[in-house]
Amino acid sequence: MAESNAASASGHGHDAEGTRRDFLIVATGALGAIATAGAVWPFIHQMNPSADVLALSSTEVDLSAIQEGQAITAVWRGKPVFVRHRTKDEIAKAAADDKADLPDPQADAKRAQKPEWLVLVGVCTHLGCVPLGQQGEYGGWFCPCHGSHYDTSGRIRKGPAPANLEVPPYTFLTDTKIQIG
Repeated sequence: MAESNAASASGHGHDAEGTRRDFLIVATGALGAIATAGAVWPFIHQMNPSADVLALSSTEVDLSAIQEGQAITAVWRGKPVFVRHRTKDEIAKAAADDKADLPDPQADAKRAQKPEWLVLVGVCTHLGCVPLGQQGEYGGWFCPCHGSHYDTSGRIRKGPAPANLEVPPYTFLTDTKIQIG
């Protein structure tokens, strides 16, 4: 009993022991969490895309060799991308068709940053086939798999496709070069 009174009189009793134990538990838990994070980091880091995959996330296309009325197909993220240098007639027809009854209404001006250049992901929005250029009833693209017709702005006009051909993110680096992605 005298020992217990001496301990509480000096301030070093059960309360101080509990505080020390709580500190040790918190410190051990924190070090364990840091060690676990250090052990798991290589696993998490290996899920980041590699340099070759990151390089494919954007594609540069030189427009200088594409004549008016001509289209090329580039590859971006493993998908075909149609880059078309539209004629004045195609631009005028696309703008006039803005007022047509479209299944997926979208103005031509919203689909092309510069009217003469149309950039589209070349994958039909129905079941993923690659449409054929400058074909179909509307002079744009025709999907031979199930008969979807797209106009000169890549908008769905006829057939089972539910949406327009996708416009990928792209920027003009110069007047003759774009970066897709």
